[in-house]
Amino acid sequence: MEIEHTTLLIQKRILLGVTGSIAAYKAVDLASKLTQMGALVDVIMTDAAQQFVTPLTFQSVTGRPVYTNLWQSDISGGLAAHIAHIGLAEGADLLAVIPATANTLAKLAHGLADDLLSITALAARCPLLVAPAMDGGMYQHITTQTNITTLQDRGAFLVDPEEGRFASGLVGLGRLPETPTLIGALRRALGNDGALSGQKIVVTAGGTRESLDPVRFLTNRSSGKQGYALAQAALDAGADVTLITSAKGLPMPYGARIITVSSAEQMQQAVLTQIVGTDALLMAAAVADFRPHSPASHKIKKTDESSTLVLTLEKTPDILLSVKERRRDVHRPRVVVGFAAESEDLINYARSKMERKGVDLLIANDITASDAGFDVDTNRVVVLASDGSYEQLELMSKAKVGEYIIRRVAQLLNHRR
Repeated sequence: MEIEHTTLLIQKRILLGVTGSIAAYKAVDLASKLTQMGALVDVIMTDAAQQFVTPLTFQSVTGRPVYTNLWQSDISGGLAAHIAHIGLAEGADLLAVIPATANTLAKLAHGLADDLLSITALAARCPLLVAPAMDGGMYQHITTQTNITTLQDRGAFLVDPEEGRFASGLVGLGRLPETPTLIGALRRALGNDGALSGQKIVVTAGGTRESLDPVRFLTNRSSGKQGYALAQAALDAGADVTLITSAKGLPMPYGARIITVSSAEQMQQAVLTQIVGTDALLMAAAVADFRPHSPASHKIKKTDESSTLVLTLEKTPDILLSVKERRRDVHRPRVVVGFAAESEDLINYARSKMERKGVDLLIANDITASDAGFDVDTNRVVVLASDGSYEQLELMSKAKVGEYIIRRVAQLLNHRR
């Protein structure tokens, strides 16, 4: 599947420092994915890194020179050898050392500068991100931990290693995470000072499940993808994001606080708890309107006596109405975004819902469209504002829809400071 350009990454200059760990092979996939997402990736390899992966491999996936040597200009990517570190550092948006060995962490922490990567790190004025990877008990050694603390105290971003099996056969903490986690961490670092920096955003996602008996439930076709795209867009804008989700099987956005719920009642409790001090609430979840009045305590059996099953349903809690009431007292969240999935008369139903729920923006989509909404990666929505205006967005990815909505939320929050 083709990877879509990501707004946050387009034309961003990322210095990718690759050091001598067997996990260097993961950096190849990372460099490839970042390039496909629109970033300009300049790779700096240490001598030890070249024992695991060749420079040509990185050049092949990035389409850019690879920098390997402090002295030899013929393999310095066209930059004069004695000033290559200045040329690389100038204008860089992020220096990401992935994987970062214990030796490199020590150099960075103590300002040692004996190769192109460590000298470039001293010259760079952009944020620094490190993703440690090392075997045995090296990561948890007090020296390594002290060096990491030193870097974090200076503002460096840390990607925590994972537990797993090492090349030595030992099992422990020190494995480099997979590419999606690494990309999430890079996005978090790049967006740290974005339009929503310092803002607390709560997003809900997925279709709720209402129990019928111990093995069955009523739900809907919502995948949760639009809510997750909103959470990622908010993270890219620098927000402190809490994602309240009932969705299953989706990769969690890196950096978001995750609260897992199942039913509408559980989601309501989570939302009302989290909106204290929240700047914006985005209610993208498809909350069930009805639930069984009396769920069975044991599995309902299919019998020969009857060919039908009669269920009595009752309304579920209306989360947005409860938020509307809470806002009267605490004046939080400052911005509320609602969502409406309709099968007919989209604009009129959406306007009616907007007035009843007291939201600032309402995102409406036609669920009868086969190329938008449920179960797909694209959406076509109408964005209604409280002043009566609305905008029809063309068919686009849910990621782009999420970015648009987050821009509108940022504008509203800025106007209400």
